[in-house]
Amino acid sequence: MIHQTALERGLIAAGTDAGKRTVRDQIRLLPDGDVEWQKLQGLIYGPRMSQAQLMTGAAEFIRECRARTWPIYIVSHKTEFAGYDDTRTNLRDAALTWMTSQRFFEPAGLGFSRDQVFFESTRDAKIARIRALGCTHFIDDLEEVFLEPSFPPDVRKFLFVSWSAVHDDLFTSRG
Repeated sequence: MIHQTALERGLIAAGTDAGKRTVRDQIRLLPDGDVEWQKLQGLIYGPRMSQAQLMTGAAEFIRECRARTWPIYIVSHKTEFAGYDDTRTNLRDAALTWMTSQRFFEPAGLGFSRDQVFFESTRDAKIARIRALGCTHFIDDLEEVFLEPSFPPDVRKFLFVSWSAVHDDLFTSRG
């Protein structure tokens, strides 16, 4: 959805790789690129959040973790409101509404309880939550999180590319 919305807004060229990091990096090269990137994020994680689709492989990954009885948490750096969103959509509420629509909180769905989902206002708070939860593995789509000096060195890091890549790396390389 990030890629499509960036195309619609004329922020990237057709043919630009669809990966979040690539889209972000291309937009940040524009005049006022950082502001445009923040506006795009505010739009897709706010008013357009209901249009998001669960990524291919995510449900299978979560079910495999559950089958192995591994605890799973969602720890997200997400402010309540985007700095550049005139609709003032609560981003956390939008995320929870979307998660509910995707059956995250149903036992027959993805089986999360609400107390397994954490929204933190800063990257430092996100890292503190990872530490407090005692996470042994962490998946993130932004390498910057792992480069923070406060990121726990004993946590195995997975830079997200696709759910199938994380699945293969975690489940086939684990001894």
